[in-house]
Amino acid sequence: MLDQIIVDQAVRELRPDFAVLAMTAEGLVNGPSDDVAAGWLATAAERAPDADTDPHVLAWREAYQAFGAKPKRTKPSVDALIRRADALPVINKVVDAYNAVSVEYVLPIGGEDLDGYRGPARLVRATGDETFDVIASGEPAVEHPAAGEVVWRDDDGVTCRRWNWRQCVRTRVTEDTKNVLFLLERLEPYPLDRLREAGDDLAARLRTISPGVRIQRRLIGW
Repeated sequence: MLDQIIVDQAVRELRPDFAVLAMTAEGLVNGPSDDVAAGWLATAAERAPDADTDPHVLAWREAYQAFGAKPKRTKPSVDALIRRADALPVINKVVDAYNAVSVEYVLPIGGEDLDGYRGPARLVRATGDETFDVIASGEPAVEHPAAGEVVWRDDDGVTCRRWNWRQCVRTRVTEDTKNVLFLLERLEPYPLDRLREAGDDLAARLRTISPGVRIQRRLIGW
């Protein structure tokens, strides 16, 4: 999977400074949130910056505007999480781990269930006819991205809209998830060393959850 992940040229032209640290974690034993995960979230909340002044958050807002999104309406994932720092969502141990790292390192991080993937992950600009599965009013539904929108996708459709705004239902990480693809995304002026440090921190937390987890990583776009 890691060797096949692609960042399309159209996205590179939009933001040549984009890089993503892709990580796979296989053999996870996930479960309900616990005191350790709650501690991670509490620490992250204490260290959260001001979203309106942090350079990396501002860079992501600029990136959203560049492909036609309105960041005040559909915020980059790290922007939205930081604004909820005092009441970060409690989901499950793995999701709590990467949300805590996201806030603490001011870094958009996506987590996708690898067993729900169909073909490799690709970051592209949408044509507008791709499918994106959601839950609307409690029922399964299908949406479509706007033409030109930056999306992560696989062979079956969009897995995350507006770069890192909202993930699909099919690949969401649940308590039963065993294998996960993590996407840690940066723009300038975010240091690459800091990106790697965030990956190391996430890997350490995953090993706390599942000591036998197998982790691989690849830096793409730099």
